Amino acid sequence: MPGPRPAIVARLGTAQTLAWASTYYLPAILAAPMARDLGTTVPTVLAAFSLALVVSALVGPRAGHTIDRRGGRPVLMITSLVFAAGLAGLGLCQGLPGLFVAWVVLGLGMGSGLYEAAFATLVRLYGRQARSGITGITLIAGFASTVGWPLSAWLESRYGWRATCGAWAALHLLLGLPLNAWLPRVGAGPAPAQAPAAPAAEPSAAASPTPAPRDEWRAMLVLSWVFAATLFTATALATHLPRLMQAAGASVATALLVGALIGPAQVAARLLEFGFLRRLHPLWVARLATALHPLGAGLLLLVGAAWAPVLGLLHGAGNGLLTITKGTLPLALFGSAGYGARQGWLMAPARVTQALAPVAFGLVLDRLQGHALWVTAGLGVSALAALMWLPTKTAPR
Repeated sequence: MPGPRPAIVARLGTAQTLAWASTYYLPAILAAPMARDLGTTVPTVLAAFSLALVVSALVGPRAGHTIDRRGGRPVLMITSLVFAAGLAGLGLCQGLPGLFVAWVVLGLGMGSGLYEAAFATLVRLYGRQARSGITGITLIAGFASTVGWPLSAWLESRYGWRATCGAWAALHLLLGLPLNAWLPRVGAGPAPAQAPAAPAAEPSAAASPTPAPRDEWRAMLVLSWVFAATLFTATALATHLPRLMQAAGASVATALLVGALIGPAQVAARLLEFGFLRRLHPLWVARLATALHPLGAGLLLLVGAAWAPVLGLLHGAGNGLLTITKGTLPLALFGSAGYGARQGWLMAPARVTQALAPVAFGLVLDRLQGHALWVTAGLGVSALAALMWLPTKTAPR
């Protein structure tokens, strides 16, 4: 029987904070010193990171299937070792071959050790009742950049980028591995439809029957597009936000303010989901989340750059909610059976678009300048339209 849910959520959330801080958020701080030391360019270092995202897309479905059968503990423990090996290899690399190999190893870890794996671990333990735990994980790991960027910057300034990678590798062995090892063991077999010792199910998740086979592929394709479109926008803005805001007419100070507002808005939205919005079906939460970025972009483009901070707030809130709905919406629509493998397949296109976003949106920004926001707004509107095509209640299977 699983241990207390808050303790499990705290372990997973802390391990996720470490995983995100030492992988996804690492290039923002270390790409430039890596490029200088290795005699290459920052775009080349970012290309290696993009390769890791593509590798993660390929690994995700298999990792999810393993969690469905064996639980998350063994997968996440192995992932801690993979992260440590990849970071150690990154710190020791002496040229481009070593750089790309290290990021491929990190891509293996990212495909089996980031949010999708943590969500699948909770679903394997609690079935349909995992919604509040998924929100809890995102609340904790939402501070990954807040912790990771300053720590990486401080370590790099004092000891260099190689030692920084080594320090992150050590943290995976000394902190991440024990946290994942303390997760409950589960026997082989399918996930429970309901957790044996969990509290009463949230009505929005438990009341939704799973879709009929004829509708499941339609829903899978819709969600794949929604996740791919929204993750492209999130990655594009994370990479190009200051330049994009200035191209749209905002000052440098305003552009920095917009970036500073995104993080708090994400956390505030997740707190709102944990409280009031958890009473709603996740599909309604997803529709709200996808509408926020197009609303903010439209206000900035049609009214003026003075609305740029509003875009930061709305974009951040939408991202915060979307991170949760990527875990809760498939659970509500399809149920807990095969959840991990399904998550891997649903997120595979999103990981590819995420890998392409920095370069692709950079080219769009070069050509369209501030009007590039119409592209991200259009993607958001298309995602919202796709979600409106899905019924809140689906046919029983």
